[in-house]
Amino acid sequence: MAGLSFCGNNVTKNAYSVDTGMLNNGCFVDALNLVPHVFLLFITFPILFIGWGSQSSKVQIHHNTWLHFPGHNLRWILTFTLLFVHVCEIAEGIVSNKQMDTNHLHLFMPAFMGFIAATTSVVYYHNIETSNFPKLLLALFIYWVLAFITKSIKLWKFAEYGVGVLHLRFCITALLVVLYGLLMAVEINVIRVRRYVFFANPQKVKPPEDLQDLGVRFLQPFVNLLSKATYWWMNPLIIGAHKRPIELKKIGKLPIAMRALTNYLKLKDAYEDQRNAEDPEKAPSIWRSMYRAFGRPILLSSTFRYLADLLGFAGPLCIYGIVEHLNKKPVKEGSVYFMSSNELLQNTSVLAVLLFLALVLQRTFLQASYYVTIETGINLRGALLAMIYNKILRLSTSNMSMGEMTLGQINNLVAIETNQLMWFLFLCPNLWAMPVQIVMGVILLYYLLGTSALIGASVIVLLAPVQYLIATKLADTQKSTLDQSTERLKKTTEILKGIKLLKLYAWENIFCDSVEDTRGKELTSLRTFALYTSMSIFMNAAIPIAAVLVTFVSHALINKSKPSSSEAFAALALFHILVTPLFLLSTVVRFAVKAMVSVQKLGEFLQSDEIGDDSWRNGDMSVSLEACKKHPGTTKAINRKQPLLYQMDNYEQPARRPLRPNETEDVAVKVNGGFFTWGSNLSTLSDINICIPTGQLTMIVGQVGCGKSSLLLAMLGEMQTLSGKVYWSKLPVSEMLHEANSKNRYSVGYATQKSWLLNATVEDNITFGSPFNKQRYKTVIDACSLQPDVDLLPFGDQTEIGERGINLSGGQRQRICVARALYQNTNIVFLDDPFSALDIHLSDHLMQEGILKFLQDDKRTVVLVTHKLQYLIHADWIIAMKDGSVLREGTLKDIQTHDVELYEHWKTLMNRQDQELEKDTEIDNCQTALERKTLRRAFYSREAKNQVDDDEEEEEEEEEEDDNMSTTTSRRSKIPWRVCWQYLSSGGFLMVFLMVFSKLLKHSVMVAIDYWLAEWTANGDVNGTANDDAGLPDSYYVPVFIILCGAGIALCLITSLTVEFLGLSAATNLHHNLLNKIIHAPIRFFDVTPLGQILNRFSADTNIIDQHHNFKFSLSLPLTILSVSLCQDYLGAVIVLYYAFRLCFHIVQTFFIFSLRDLQDLDDSTQLPLLCHFSETAEGLTTIRAFRHESRFKQKMLELTDTNNTAYLFLSAANRWLEVRTDYLGAVIVLTAAVASIWSSGKNLPSSMVGLGLTYALTVTNYLNWVVRNLADLEVQMAAVKKVNSFLSTESENYEGSMDTTQVPEDWPQHGEIKIQDLCVRYDPLLKPVLKHVNAYINPGQKVGICGRTGSGKSSLSLAFFNMVDVFEGRIIIDGIDICKLPLQTLRSRLSIILQDPVLFSGSIRFNLDPERTCTDDRLWEALEIAQLKNMVKALSGGLDAVVTEGGENFSVGQRQLFCLARAFVRKSSILIMDEATASIDMATENVLQKVVMTAFADRTVVTIAHRVHTILEADLVIVMKRGNILEIDKPETLLENEDGMFASFVRADM
Repeated sequence: MAGLSFCGNNVTKNAYSVDTGMLNNGCFVDALNLVPHVFLLFITFPILFIGWGSQSSKVQIHHNTWLHFPGHNLRWILTFTLLFVHVCEIAEGIVSNKQMDTNHLHLFMPAFMGFIAATTSVVYYHNIETSNFPKLLLALFIYWVLAFITKSIKLWKFAEYGVGVLHLRFCITALLVVLYGLLMAVEINVIRVRRYVFFANPQKVKPPEDLQDLGVRFLQPFVNLLSKATYWWMNPLIIGAHKRPIELKKIGKLPIAMRALTNYLKLKDAYEDQRNAEDPEKAPSIWRSMYRAFGRPILLSSTFRYLADLLGFAGPLCIYGIVEHLNKKPVKEGSVYFMSSNELLQNTSVLAVLLFLALVLQRTFLQASYYVTIETGINLRGALLAMIYNKILRLSTSNMSMGEMTLGQINNLVAIETNQLMWFLFLCPNLWAMPVQIVMGVILLYYLLGTSALIGASVIVLLAPVQYLIATKLADTQKSTLDQSTERLKKTTEILKGIKLLKLYAWENIFCDSVEDTRGKELTSLRTFALYTSMSIFMNAAIPIAAVLVTFVSHALINKSKPSSSEAFAALALFHILVTPLFLLSTVVRFAVKAMVSVQKLGEFLQSDEIGDDSWRNGDMSVSLEACKKHPGTTKAINRKQPLLYQMDNYEQPARRPLRPNETEDVAVKVNGGFFTWGSNLSTLSDINICIPTGQLTMIVGQVGCGKSSLLLAMLGEMQTLSGKVYWSKLPVSEMLHEANSKNRYSVGYATQKSWLLNATVEDNITFGSPFNKQRYKTVIDACSLQPDVDLLPFGDQTEIGERGINLSGGQRQRICVARALYQNTNIVFLDDPFSALDIHLSDHLMQEGILKFLQDDKRTVVLVTHKLQYLIHADWIIAMKDGSVLREGTLKDIQTHDVELYEHWKTLMNRQDQELEKDTEIDNCQTALERKTLRRAFYSREAKNQVDDDEEEEEEEEEEDDNMSTTTSRRSKIPWRVCWQYLSSGGFLMVFLMVFSKLLKHSVMVAIDYWLAEWTANGDVNGTANDDAGLPDSYYVPVFIILCGAGIALCLITSLTVEFLGLSAATNLHHNLLNKIIHAPIRFFDVTPLGQILNRFSADTNIIDQHHNFKFSLSLPLTILSVSLCQDYLGAVIVLYYAFRLCFHIVQTFFIFSLRDLQDLDDSTQLPLLCHFSETAEGLTTIRAFRHESRFKQKMLELTDTNNTAYLFLSAANRWLEVRTDYLGAVIVLTAAVASIWSSGKNLPSSMVGLGLTYALTVTNYLNWVVRNLADLEVQMAAVKKVNSFLSTESENYEGSMDTTQVPEDWPQHGEIKIQDLCVRYDPLLKPVLKHVNAYINPGQKVGICGRTGSGKSSLSLAFFNMVDVFEGRIIIDGIDICKLPLQTLRSRLSIILQDPVLFSGSIRFNLDPERTCTDDRLWEALEIAQLKNMVKALSGGLDAVVTEGGENFSVGQRQLFCLARAFVRKSSILIMDEATASIDMATENVLQKVVMTAFADRTVVTIAHRVHTILEADLVIVMKRGNILEIDKPETLLENEDGMFASFVRADM
């Protein structure tokens, strides 16, 4: 027993004597201290075991039981402190014990038991808390009381015996007394609040609202402190990820405090509070509102940050201590030994443990600080998005149309500016933590090395401004790069939207060059960017080397002595610490600058004009009181069982409303003396006095651009009112009550001219948030004849028509918009030219079934803008407009009697025969059968394309992620190394070689520097004996050291430059190839690939490739080097351990990478709908506001934001999860390295090597994180490269042709003779042909009309002339040359075409008419004159150089169409093809045009594809097509004679 006696067995003094009284025997007091600990263990263990036993059945208690008792966090903090003090006590006991002759267990045994008891107490508490059974806390209460009493006795005895503050044991005991006292107080507080004992009525407590909601899965705010610090609650999620991908369901909802709405209200209150009465114009400061709303968490995070930074200095100090005191032997003593605090800190083993604890704590605090800022940043972003969205809903329309606020700007606000602010918040605590860190570091260095340290630090400080300068330059270049790339994106978007036109006019190269031009400017900025970036990286790598060099060389010169190895390595570690804040400083400054810009943009946006407050829409101003009295209690019964067939008694004017509306009928909308403008104080509409009669059909007619659409918008309150009033009538009170359910009162069903669809299903687009009523839905679908289209869609009306409704034709999109307006239960319906994209049958059907029957039966007020004058007879009220004012208003009868001229004018235009619309059954049948081949074509081809893709995918399965098979493990790929290789090789082989070589060399030199330092300092202190080499003077070491450092700095420069420029050249090549591939892809490619997807490659992916070439392949190198440096024979143990950790690390990586990728995908996939929702809203503002659906859209936005924020929060929490774990791993590595070096120090290991090993071990912890992080980043970047590469494999069109350009005559085609021989055409080799064996002959100069139903192949024929489609049989011969043999450029540049959709590009009018700059001004004016535009263009400022905004938005649709005509006239080609070019032009203008075309093109061949048959009655030849075949071909007169013919039936229908 001699070895292990409790009180020691010193023979001279009897340790067990109690002569002087029990409590005066120190050993007995220590034994007394054991009692509470043992008591606690005895009581709690059975309870815990029983508890665990019952709990194992229901392993996952649902989290609504996680109720925190009062003082929860305080208790955890106190317990952790207690544990730390116990560790100190144990250490002190063991060290003191070593100082004595025999073992005294009582010195450390009670402390050890106390440690176990404290751990038990917290486990026990946690279990009681989860099972919410507070009565059991009594045991803890008793334990704290007992422990407090026993410790107090011990302290009292110490004081009695004169053991004071100088002795460590006294301090520890005092601390323990305080801690036990505090814990006792916490326990009493729980009793006071919860009253679970000693009180009659225990308090019932409900868990927080979030936890009652099972959907909330983000538990960070609710778990206990330990779980919060280590993210333990994420384990199931992350470990489960590699079996089953993480889906949106798995991450659930956000807790209430983090939802966008909560934070929006916080921010909005802070923002609005700043508006003061004295100065209402002054904009509130966004910074201040952000501080008020989110200041507190930022302060908390900064506190954590300070703690972490201060603990960070423990590392170098511990290294110093360990190396310093490595070989000191203790001196033995007899009696009970009391040591001073200083002595404990000189014990190397204690220092190793302290180092470990400090590292763990430092990392925990650091991660906590990161987490808090990220959470705050996410909250801020949610709030900002909601603010921006609310503002968008109130933006004035004139802002949008005058181009002050483009969609691009709004998208940037949402996608870029909010993120910049979020990132700024992430980095915010660094701003104030860094200076403190730097100052502390310099002070410590001075303490270690004296003045030379200051000289070294001054290098760092002096170079800091340079770094700052580089950082600001970086920010500037990044800004200019951003501007350039926005410009490039704008051009690319225009190209992609108008790609069909560009190909048909053979202009793709001109536009391609203009993009390349912008790209060139962008690359120049990027080059500067790359240069500055590499300088910045170089500075970060070189500064520490330079500092170390200066410090040690100056130390050798000043002190004439070597630094000891302990000082040297502590200083080295300190320099490593100092680099981080300096490195970050530049980044933070850059982000601060960006954040300022973002805030400025946001401020401007939030201050921009809003739409007027439209109280009149809410019926505040009543128009006719008499009208209200007239309806004592009539309700509108919606009777749809027997729709009355409305018979027309008299075509001239319907007889059912003989009285003038303004006498008896009430008025729905009335405008008095209205002058309205689109923002530029010139009134667009002047002197408007109109009234819209309730429950009747009002038509607005007039020429192109006379302000018809503007009038509707003015009534909706979208235009700025200069003067005048718009009144909306109130409904009678009695009706209001009944109406509350049936109709949404003040919303207006509104169908715009430019159709606007949501990214949603067809059904959602039509119901638009109203409840689904099957009967009504079916009626609406039939009225708009959408059924056949719906049947063609792959999933019927559940098909997503997304991406701006890309996959539908103009007519289909328009009909869906009209259907939306009809379906909504609104009293008033505004239809803006709903017939413009429809052919005659569809328009008639819509007019009869939809407008006359469906709407009028419902007594709804309808306002219809139209060019189809033949419908005027149906109108109850007509408003004729001219040049922005009302020409006439009244019934058709009034106009007939009062304004004969106008009436006659209309009459001639209508050219109408008085007979009922005969719908031949035959026509009807073929209509449904024949309907809309285009759609089928698009979808069929989409499926075909998907099949092709799948085939390709299977070949690449090894490294390809197939998205559709996410449940299987095939998507679980590692980093696609093949893609990495493709990326690097596109940068050029020389650069790759240079990069790899210089990196390797650089790292070898770095290690050499440190090793040399170790050798140099080791010299001074190998146990004080003079070895042979100890005599080597400094003059031997210094030059080598200087040379090595110089080489290191030079290599840093070379590597940073090569990496940056390698990335840049790769980016240049990738974008160039991508652009060329896509612009020259066949038109088919654009039909099947959504525009958004292509744009993404040019925006997001190109951006990633451009700006992030940080290929840190090198980061695995420090790890290998580390193992080399630790390969000193003595540290074999560390190597073994190191590989053990590699293994652990690998496991973490395997679990983590899966969940990271899933969460990253979720973040991306949830971000897209959010951005889409914003741009959708901005595009459809007028519609949303007319329908009054703002609140529904806000709700959707909040949901989308929350979903995205949830994904992002989980992503950042997962990152914290990993970093905490790698940090702890790193701490363990440091511990093992320290312990191993201490053990082996006996074997004559030079202490300098120990120092080197420890310094490296410290840096490893940082590197571990970096490596994981960079692998994850690398994946993101490689994904971008892979996406771009997937487009690079598209086939281009064959531009060459088999003929040489020289063989084609200069003036070909001279005559314009066209022979079509046995022509077969298809869109894709996988699809059925759309034209089958077509034969036709067109004489030079003939005017040919082609007609046929939608989808009969008319447009395909026009595309065949340009070789845009796959002509797989037969040929087209123009003037003796087979067009398939011609080079495409030649062919397309010699023909002209006018397309159905008018496409204008931003630029000048001149650029739009003649981008090649080949024509004279006279020629351009002549073309404009032909197109009836000359006067309008002359009136514009700048004439031909007047500005055209994006998409030609500053002209009306009709005017745009006329510009497109002018564009075709400019190119004096002998063949002109017009593809339904007059669809959105009024009849008057159209008739003029027809005449002009006949005269101006008298000697040329004109092929017109017609919607309105009457436009081709004058033609020389008519071709009637059906299902890809020619049905009839002859002169129109001949065809009309055949009564049963298709053409004749068309003409009858059109009349």
